[in-house]
Amino acid sequence: MHRIARLAAIALFIAAPALAGTTTWQIDPDHTSAQFAIRHLMVSTVRGTIGPVTGTVTIDDADLTKSSVTAAIDAKGIDTRNQKRDDHLRSPEFFDVAKYPILNFTSKKVEKASDGHYRVLGDLTIHGVTKEAVLDVSGSPTPMKDPFGNTKLGGSATTRINRKDFGLNWSKSLDGGGVMLGDDVDITIDVELVKK
Repeated sequence: MHRIARLAAIALFIAAPALAGTTTWQIDPDHTSAQFAIRHLMVSTVRGTIGPVTGTVTIDDADLTKSSVTAAIDAKGIDTRNQKRDDHLRSPEFFDVAKYPILNFTSKKVEKASDGHYRVLGDLTIHGVTKEAVLDVSGSPTPMKDPFGNTKLGGSATTRINRKDFGLNWSKSLDGGGVMLGDDVDITIDVELVKK
């Protein structure tokens, strides 16, 4: 039994350096924002924010492609600077926040695109519907200390989705052709991470 215990201790000691290369970061909701943009009346673009954003990023310092992220965005916080429009977006005709209050993203794969840029493939859930999405991610290479001693990293992630893929189908036809809302939605998340 002593020999087995000694071997187990040696195995744990050997495995420890590999674990030491992984760091866990929390998304700082106070310094993170999720923005979206969609075409309106086929002539302009309406922009808004959703949030707050929370979640966890696990970074493999030796190989960033082995990193992972889970994030949640509170759809109740949608803001387009127009109360009537925001109430409509929260209604069952759009996000139905009473039933589906949270948008979720869980990564499945990370690929290096170029120096400082990565593609993160994962499952995006909106309005109770889950589809694969790819985030184009770039980040700050060097951690910084804030005035309170916290270690911070920052980055930006972008993607384009078709809202109808997630059951957000509402629109109206326009006289003379065209529709009130476009199908494509551009999403940008500016994120600040704090090391745990």
